[in-house]
Amino acid sequence: MRVSELLGEFGIFTTNEEAAILAKLKTPVSLHSLNETERFRIEALIRKSLVTKIGHENPKVVANDPKKTPI
Repeated sequence: MRVSELLGEFGIFTTNEEAAILAKLKTPVSLHSLNETERFRIEALIRKSLVTKIGHENPKVVANDPKKTPI
């Protein structure tokens, strides 16, 4: 038996600020166009695997597929 079968559905904790940023990231957004506070929150979301960073020079960020990402 798998742990996911025992737990059923589980979610990844996000703050209200992180949830608001996730709502804005439906399409790729340049990381440089965001302010410093939003960049800090984006880095936390990247560590939680809720956001993907694309590219090295002038990187863009986009929210992961909500169907695959439990909320």
